[in-house]
Amino acid sequence: MNKTPNSDQKIALVSSADKNYFPLLVEWVASLKNLPSLSEHDTCIFDAGLEPEQCTKLEQMGCKVIAPDWPCKIPDWKLRGRNYLKSCVCRPFIPKIFPGYDVYIWLDCDTWLQTEEAIDLLIRGANKDALAIIPQVDRNMQRMLRLEWLGPFVKKARSFYYSNARRAFSGKVARNLCARPILNAGVFALRVDAPHWQAWQDLIVKAMKRGRIFTAEQLSLGVLTYQQGYKVEPLPFWCNWLCEIVPHWDKERRMFVEPSLPNHPISVMHLSGFDEMRRNRKITQEVSTTAGDTINITLRYPHLNGEKP
Repeated sequence: MNKTPNSDQKIALVSSADKNYFPLLVEWVASLKNLPSLSEHDTCIFDAGLEPEQCTKLEQMGCKVIAPDWPCKIPDWKLRGRNYLKSCVCRPFIPKIFPGYDVYIWLDCDTWLQTEEAIDLLIRGANKDALAIIPQVDRNMQRMLRLEWLGPFVKKARSFYYSNARRAFSGKVARNLCARPILNAGVFALRVDAPHWQAWQDLIVKAMKRGRIFTAEQLSLGVLTYQQGYKVEPLPFWCNWLCEIVPHWDKERRMFVEPSLPNHPISVMHLSGFDEMRRNRKITQEVSTTAGDTINITLRYPHLNGEKP
């Protein structure tokens, strides 16, 4: 039965970072605080390797900060000191780490909010007893599969699901998932009472033990939905805009928009594919405008220190 969102629902906006991604996390929090409609929601942070003074600053910004345990015992040779991977594998355990909320919304720390529209849709989707999430598919994408050719014939079709599922689960699971659209784990929402949580927890532990830790959360979501049939509410790409597809800039509205008509405003900017920009706030990108020219602009949150794009 669908649940109707109401003002009595307690919403948690959740993210995570280590000390290296802390500046992005600060921008993430600032982007939420800049949208008045989100001020009533709590911000909850996994400490995946933050410095003590960074945790203190986040708490001063009104965040709840907790350093979670690993979901299961993983040998040191496999972890290799990568504490930041807790940001990935602890996601199915959010209700246990931050109890007391009705809806949990996860947003990677290299995202920032331009509008609150995605948050509204994520809550509405979760209240349909579904995993509200954004498929990694858009009309502006140029390629969906990586193909290896042998003359005029396809030798091998490579996909995220296939290469990872074959190791963590089985060849049968890998073949079933191979051509499915990736459900990007960087932005999603679930109700606390959704049946997905326990099944996802079981799957991610299996994926961690047998496969790669880094890909376990996104892979296990694919198995959860495509293999096990847990309900999904797919949302538009502008709710989690992967910036490897460079957005356009609307000079009149002073915001990032989709490159194609109707140039809908992007709600969640996700800095995927921009490693240097994630490390250095001063780096800019040439961006086309809806007026037909180009500008150089950062894709990071523009208002942190009073800057204007």
